[in-house]
Amino acid sequence: MGVIQQRVSQLEQNEVSDRIELGTLRQAADALNCDLVYVLLPRTPLEDAVRKQARRKAGAIVEPVAHHSRLEDQSLTAADTQAQVDELAERLIDHRDLWREPGRNR
Repeated sequence: MGVIQQRVSQLEQNEVSDRIELGTLRQAADALNCDLVYVLLPRTPLEDAVRKQARRKAGAIVEPVAHHSRLEDQSLTAADTQAQVDELAERLIDHRDLWREPGRNR
């Protein structure tokens, strides 16, 4: 790598303690004739993340309506409200704005 042994030991210690910097890793990769690949790997399948987001968004849409209905003594059962959330979530899955928060511009 073109550095003294003490520097290599320091790099190894920084790596072990999660303090190594990307620039330093890039230099080490270059010195070893390697490419540095930095990746964030989801812990859950993409389909699960999409369904969770759709249910969260559907709940945020349905709950204020359900609350308003309760105030007017026209409440739905919890099962009916959940069924509405489920139905809306399924429709939202293919919607292009699934990940956009309400009230935020693109």
